[in-house]
Amino acid sequence: MIIYLHGFDSTSPGNHEKVLQLQFIDPDVRAVTYSTFHPKHDMQHLLKEVDKLISASEDPSPLICGVGLGGYWAERIGFLCGIKQVIFNPNLHPEAMMQGKIDRPEEYADIATKCVADFREKNAGKCLCILSTEDEVLDNLSTNRTLDAYYQVIWDETQTHKFKKISQHLQRIKQFKATNCVYASPSAGE
Repeated sequence: MIIYLHGFDSTSPGNHEKVLQLQFIDPDVRAVTYSTFHPKHDMQHLLKEVDKLISASEDPSPLICGVGLGGYWAERIGFLCGIKQVIFNPNLHPEAMMQGKIDRPEEYADIATKCVADFREKNAGKCLCILSTEDEVLDNLSTNRTLDAYYQVIWDETQTHKFKKISQHLQRIKQFKATNCVYASPSAGE
């Protein structure tokens, strides 16, 4: 089972395309929607829905995947639910990036203070990060500096922020989902 979380633009036709592409890895792809406008409510809703999906599934290695804001949530919800994550161009700082787009972006900062301390150290190797060099929204060099000590980072030279086409990464995602071993960054122990 693959759980897919959309980004801020929940109505983008690209979401359906990504779900269809992910079905080449696993026919059981579940898209979970959330408001994007109410971070604290979104977190509660996503935790409940993802836990329910995992409990009902017989898949020994479920995976959660998200793009942009969905990547932010996939990393955290996947960690809290104990499943692997694949994140595309994750919005690591929605408290700054969502200014002017939602009423209470500061709730993201509040969520960060309530989450497990040093969760990326505890999550090391359980997340695959795919970043676009052509992301017009986020500074992915900064994202890479934040995440590469904990997760394997793969660079894509053609896709934009919304990552419409993920097919070129499907085999790598399939391998990551299937393997029991986790990626250990050479710098993780430093």
